[in-house]
Order: sequence, then structure tokens, then C-alpha cells
Amino acid sequence: MNSTGPVEASRRSNHFASAHTKVLPSSGSHYHRRTASGCRVPDVLALARLIVSTYKGNGIRYACVQAPVEEGVLQALAEGVKLLRGLGMVRLAAGVPEVRVADVAANARAMITLARKARRQGVQVLAFPEMALTGYTIGDLVLQKALMVSVRDGIGEIAEATAGTNMVVVFGAPLEIGDRAFNCAVVVNAGRVLGVIPKTYLPSYREFYETRWFASGMEPGTDSIELCGDRVPFGPDLLFSLRGMPGAVIGVEICEDLWVPLAPHEHQAIAGATLLVNISASNEVIAKADWRRAMVVSESGRCMAAFCYVSNGPGESTIDVVFGGHTMIAENGIMLHESGRLSEPVELAIADVDLEKLVHDRRLTSSFRDAPRPQPAPRMIEAVIHDPPAGRLHRLIDPHPFVPADPWSRAKRCREIFAMQVGALAGKLRGANIEKVVIGTSGGLDSTLALITTVKTMDHLGLPRKNVHAFSMPGFGTSGRTRTNATKLCEALGVTFEEVDITRASKVHLRDLKHAGEEDRVFENVQARYRTEFLFNKANALGGILLGTGDLTEVALGWCTFSGDQLSHYHINISVPKTLVQYLIRWAADEEMVSTPAQAVLYDVLGTPISPELLRGKRGQIIQETEKLIGPVELLDFYLYPFIRWGTRPGKILYFANQVRELGGFGGKYTLEDLHRWLRLFIERFFANQFKRTCMPEGPKIGSVSLSPRGDWRMPSEASAKAWLDDLEAMLRALRAR
Repeated sequence: MNSTGPVEASRRSNHFASAHTKVLPSSGSHYHRRTASGCRVPDVLALARLIVSTYKGNGIRYACVQAPVEEGVLQALAEGVKLLRGLGMVRLAAGVPEVRVADVAANARAMITLARKARRQGVQVLAFPEMALTGYTIGDLVLQKALMVSVRDGIGEIAEATAGTNMVVVFGAPLEIGDRAFNCAVVVNAGRVLGVIPKTYLPSYREFYETRWFASGMEPGTDSIELCGDRVPFGPDLLFSLRGMPGAVIGVEICEDLWVPLAPHEHQAIAGATLLVNISASNEVIAKADWRRAMVVSESGRCMAAFCYVSNGPGESTIDVVFGGHTMIAENGIMLHESGRLSEPVELAIADVDLEKLVHDRRLTSSFRDAPRPQPAPRMIEAVIHDPPAGRLHRLIDPHPFVPADPWSRAKRCREIFAMQVGALAGKLRGANIEKVVIGTSGGLDSTLALITTVKTMDHLGLPRKNVHAFSMPGFGTSGRTRTNATKLCEALGVTFEEVDITRASKVHLRDLKHAGEEDRVFENVQARYRTEFLFNKANALGGILLGTGDLTEVALGWCTFSGDQLSHYHINISVPKTLVQYLIRWAADEEMVSTPAQAVLYDVLGTPISPELLRGKRGQIIQETEKLIGPVELLDFYLYPFIRWGTRPGKILYFANQVRELGGFGGKYTLEDLHRWLRLFIERFFANQFKRTCMPEGPKIGSVSLSPRGDWRMPSEASAKAWLDDLEAMLRALRAR
């Protein structure tokens, strides 16, 4: 088997078609590479597979060959759940070796040791700090020829050590190129140097004076250099794509490049980079870590990317400065992993980045696509990485994605949601010049939240609470518990309250339909539609608006009666999921209604089984429990959030849910089969009930997940769920086979 390293294939002035690329054979029977000393050694990776790597530069196209890799989620699942192809994730790591200043050989060994450790943990992209090969604090030693020669040897050692690992490794090193020196990031993969990126912005202020030694990468002077016996791409315009994962592109910058107004990583992101790496030597001063943290998190959000930041740590000279080894990995505005600093050194910080989420958001956000692309376009170099079994993820999976786990954040969220709901309802009433609200109160969660919001709105507008006309409308299945709670809550809140029994009217309607009285869908929907008809007409009579009470989870599942509780003049809870409804009520009870008659009622509402109460119970008890029919609400909301927010595949959602289960989440209440059963039902119901969402009434968008047909969600009612169900079943088979 013959294969080659990067070779100059042909020369053209501006562009090359693939047909013009010529691959030259190597001189041996296996893929060979040169060490820094010029020796040719076999690359053991070539015995297993050939490698593809291409990049396009100024009139030069380099290429090497690789056998095609089978792609596709179903194929990956058939082989077992893979991190990259099976879940669409990449495992990033930031490594902080203990450096020895100016001891290149020792530093290379330290990085190689950490790289091997990272490989054992399934890391696919590993970043080391700025000038990690020599130490950042070498000062004028960077001008010494002996050091520059040893740097090239060290790069060769690290590159050679990566042969067969299929891991991308990024590390910092100074390089002498012609009559200038550059502060560089070196990218190696599978025994080769893929490219070298020079630092663009050189700090020369306060404790920094890099212009004393280095030239800026703004004018590299060449687009390729001789390194480790090969011609290697050189320049700040390099990006690195990961084979087998569309959308997985690495952009690399160095330290100060992060801190400037128009940072290189911004141009890299616009050009397609989703994995941004900053290798740094940022010293510690008071509060600087807070600023770094804010920048990394915010830049990952602005660029809709993952951001891996790594800075120098132990071993650097402390003559004038101290380095803390700060590492961070953020994803689209969320910190996934942050290391300790100074007295808490960390060797490896690892996190799994969800590439599919990033690509989804970029595809969805038109303003990101409209940003001007850098000219000329960056050169793209392809790297090959291993795709390990997914196993235990290096990533926190929140079992309750709509509800902050931290009590302080949760309380803040509750206050904000109430403020938004009150503002929305107040605006609707003012705009319509209406001062009265009609609401049906069942004693359940949703109507309780809507009632609290309406009362707060009246207080906000300076209107009497008696302008809220609440109606309890007991039917065939109404329990004594919910009936009592509805009455007590309305009395405690001081609204106008009336009870209207709908059983007589429902019997008349069933008789007109020649219905035999069996408790079927007609029996249930007659009650739901009569309640809505009565409330609409009452709103007309009072000169008010009818407030809808259903929540986001019910809307997603279609758990509402078409032209019944699906309709209203305004749907106040339309984008509040059921799990969050519960926390909002609890917050109101704990914070705003302490020691009032309403507090005890709210606690009892929270303890009542969720039910539409449309079927006759025994002795006034609830027999129709929603969670036994369509699934536990904590699971439904766990499925709903990634499905809508990120467009996540059902199989991936099942994998995440099973990870939570295996880690003891969900209170240990579910088996894998339970998770699958309720997720399958969720998908089936979601697709089958789009017709109800298409004509939903107006309501305020509260969070990032909304199903408004006028805003966030447009979908044909006839769409087939087959592809989604197939994906789910493939993952179930893979998980069972583990």
C-alpha cells in the first residue's frame, strides 16, 4: 500500500479543480515521515488506514489519500454509539503541563504524556498553552539559535508521538522563519504537522513586550514553511476540518488575539469554524480571571461556537508575573468546564461539545449567515480523528432543562417570568381598552398560575381584583379536592367567583347527539367544549377577555380539546412548560403569599395529581391521571426542550435521558424501556397534533422554546414521523446491545 505525506501536486495561479490534483507515491511501501533530524520513519497509522488532508493556498494544492469512511447516524449506531457520528459531539480537552523554562525536550515529554492520557479518555481535540514547548517566560532566550533548533526537534517529537492516535493536538512554540521569529500555534495530527498559525496581535504594554522578539502574523511573508521534513501550511488564515463530521471546523488563535476588538476567532467563526481554540499565556492579577471568563463565555455565544481556552501554569518563571493554569471550555454562551487556578492546578480539562446544537443555531440565525465573509477565504486543512464509543459523557446533562437547579437562579427566573406575563397581559388589556378578565379555574396547576398572574396584573394596573371573574365549572369527573381548592383560592385572592355546574348542560348535549353515555372521547370533549363556549360568552357579556390556561407541554403533546380549552382570547401560559409551572406556583407560595390563606391552598394544588378530570371518579376521587396517559411531565419537558430548541434527534435525546438515569437522575424511577416508551409516544403525539397548534391563540413568548404558529414553529399537519421514530429505534437497539 503506497501513500504520501503532503506533497506539492501542481501549481496554478488562482484556482484548482480536483482533477488537477496529482498525488505522488512515497519512496517506501508504507507512509513515511521525516523527523526533525531528517530520518524517515514509517507511520504505523498507514498500516490501518490512509489519511486524507487537503488544503488550498496561493496557487498550491496539497493532497494525500484516504480510503472513504462510512458515515451516517444509523451506521454509527449499528457499530455501537459513537461520540462523533452517533451523537454529533466532539470531545475537547485543555492540557496544562508543568513546564521547565527553555527545556524543550522535557516540555515535549510532558505534553506527550498528557496527550496519551487524553487519548485514553477519548479526547479528539487537545490544546496546550502558548509557547508550551519552551515556556512563555524565556525572555531574550528566544533569540538564541540553540533554542530555535531544539524547538524544531521538539515539534517533530510531538508530531511523531501522535502517529496512530488520530487526535488533533494544538500547542504553542516560537519558530524562526527566515530572518524573523513568530509566536506560533502548531497543529499536529496522526504523525504530521497540519499547519502553523502565527500570532496576529503582539502585546507590548505593561508586563508584555512581545514585539521585542516576534513579528506579527498579519504579514507572514509566506504561506508555507519547511518543518519536520515537509512543506507545511503557514499563516493566520488556516482552518482545520474534522473528517466524518460536517460542520466540525477548528479555528486557532493565540492569547492577545482574544482581547482585541476584531479578533481572529470572529473571522474564523464567520468562515465556518465551530471549535475555537485560544492557547494563551495570561498571567494572574486580581479580577483578571473574571474578565477572561466573561470573554470566553460571551464570545462562544456571539460566535455560536465552542470555545476552548488554555493558559500557562506551573513551571513558568515568577520573576515578575505568576501564571495560574486557567482553562475553560464554553459552548454557545454556557460554561461547560472551568478549572481551578494557582493552588488548584489541573492537567486535563475535558468537555464534550455538541456540534449539532451549534450548527442548528447557525442555520437558524439569519443574521449570522448575513455577516460578511473574510476575504480571501481561509485555507481549509482536513484532519482525521478517532471516534470512540460515547460511554459516559464529559458534560452535565440537566434533568430539568427548563428549571435552574440553583435556588437563587430559580427564584430570579420566577420573578422574571411573572414580570413578563404581567407585562404581556397588561399590554393586551390596555391595547384592547378592556379592564375585565374571565378565567376558568379548575383547582389544577395551569389555571392556578393563570389566576395568580391575572391578579398580579390587576394590581399592576391599579384595577380592583374583582375585575377578575373566575368560574369553577365542575363536570362529571371533578373531584372534591380540586373543586374545594378552586373555591378557596379565588376567595383568598379576592376575585369575583362563581360556580357553574356543567353536568346538566352536558347531558342535554349528549342526548342531542344520540350518545349512549359511554365515557369515550365524545363524552370528554363535550365537557371541554361546553366550558370554553360558556366562558367565551360570559366574556362577551361582561365586556372582558377570556384568558387561556394551558401550558407549553400540553400544547406540544396536543393534550387539549380542539375548539375547547385550545381556544381563548389570550393564552397566558402558552410558552411555560409544566415543570416550570410547578416552580412558579411554589415560588409564589413561598415568597409572596407566606402566612396567607392562599399559601396552604397553593401547596395542596401542587400536591394534587395532574388530571383533566373528564371521567367519572369513585366517591369524588381522581381516576384520570395525565402522567399515566401521556407520560411523566419531567420526562416530557426533558424531551421537549432539545427537540424544539436544538432540533435534536430522538435517538440522541434517548441517549441523554439514559445518561441521566444511569447517574441517578429522575429519582431512579425509570428504566430504559420507560424512557423509550414515553419518548416514542411524545414523538407520535407531537406530529399527530400539529393541527391544534396551527390555529392556537395569541400568547407571550417567555423562553427560548415556543410553538407559536406565527413565530417559532411552522410545520405541516400531514408530516410523517417515520424518520424520527426510526432514529429512536436505532438508538434503543444500540443501548440494549451495550
